[in-house]
Amino acid sequence: MVVTRLQTRRDVVRGAAVVAATTLACPSFAQGSARVAVIGGGFGGAACARALRRLDPKLQVTLIEPNKTFTACPFSNEVIAGLRELSEQQFTYDRTAADGVAIVAQVAAKVDAQARMVGLADGSTLAYDRLVLAPGIDMHFDALPGYDEATSAKMPHAWKAGEQTALLRRQIEAMDDGGLVVIAVPAAPLRCPPAPYERASLIAHYLKANKPRSKILVLDAKDNYSQQKLFESAWKELYPGMIERIGLSQGGRVTSVNLATNEIVTDFGNYTAAVANVIPPQKAGRIAEIAGAADRTGWCPIDPVTFASKLVPNIHVVGDAAISGGIPKSASAASAQGKACAASIVNALAGKPADTPRLNGACYNTVAPGYAFSLRGIYQPKDDQYAEAEVTTSPVDAPRELRQREAEQALDWFKSITVDTFG
Repeated sequence: MVVTRLQTRRDVVRGAAVVAATTLACPSFAQGSARVAVIGGGFGGAACARALRRLDPKLQVTLIEPNKTFTACPFSNEVIAGLRELSEQQFTYDRTAADGVAIVAQVAAKVDAQARMVGLADGSTLAYDRLVLAPGIDMHFDALPGYDEATSAKMPHAWKAGEQTALLRRQIEAMDDGGLVVIAVPAAPLRCPPAPYERASLIAHYLKANKPRSKILVLDAKDNYSQQKLFESAWKELYPGMIERIGLSQGGRVTSVNLATNEIVTDFGNYTAAVANVIPPQKAGRIAEIAGAADRTGWCPIDPVTFASKLVPNIHVVGDAAISGGIPKSASAASAQGKACAASIVNALAGKPADTPRLNGACYNTVAPGYAFSLRGIYQPKDDQYAEAEVTTSPVDAPRELRQREAEQALDWFKSITVDTFG
């Protein structure tokens, strides 16, 4: 589900050199005296910061995150459909601070890898011995003509939970019955690959109950997507005739947007939307590029065992920003990577070799209240990337009792991961 570029021989040699430089440049610390800074307080960064302190309470761990409240993306599609309130998605860093992590509510503006220094937006600096980048994603606005940050105030992407989520919900609630909701889906890699189709499902649930003459059109830059047969089966059962999807080979790739007319332009035609949910191409969060950890794809190549950047010494990258091979960009994967990265850093500072991680991931998709399905996987390093070791997905022909159980399990999973990450 995650597309990565092929490495050239030069890339491999440079990566090996950087890994060697990382090892040589790391001074000998008395265990517990090192300073570790983590940029980004999402599932990956917050999990990493807390795990570092739990593994070695003597570590000086600082979490750099400008937002005092984190708004979670999992279950935010239910907010859009009116099934949840945005406040149920929001979590503070109080427990993180109680664990002994110093919280710096600032934007990280620059990284000086040679001096091992993070520059903050207020002009102050923070020294580190190891730095973890967990910046999540940014929108690649210049990749879609006609769509920029200003346009997103009218054509929301809602791919970062918060005000965009609330805006899309308001637009759908204000739409006249009989209106067309258009969801534009980019090519991979993107955050949470099945989420656009979950979103289509839950918006359809709202429309079926409140605006039954309305339709949803999914314009997709891919022909195939994760758990496709499960979604298609659910749409046929629950929302017959309400959701239409046009894939890449049928002309579904969006090439531009026209804000003045609310038109979505594809290779084969133009579509006028009552509500346009445009999800643009994505890249690693801006600080990754500033730090020099992102390559020409916009994402960050890492060593899959240690999560060390292949481009910058003494920097690790976890979560959505990393090129992680077969692991989908998801909250579950980010949390697992953050914890494994913390263990790797603690071992490295103690002069111990890194353990080879085996990461567990789970992805739940809700298509209606009491109706969900899942994908669970175990991922481990292989050929310098992560690969699927085991993957199980819900059966297509499952009875409704199983769908109900998985809906309950999805809620349990969300509660568990948010408590584990934020307390």
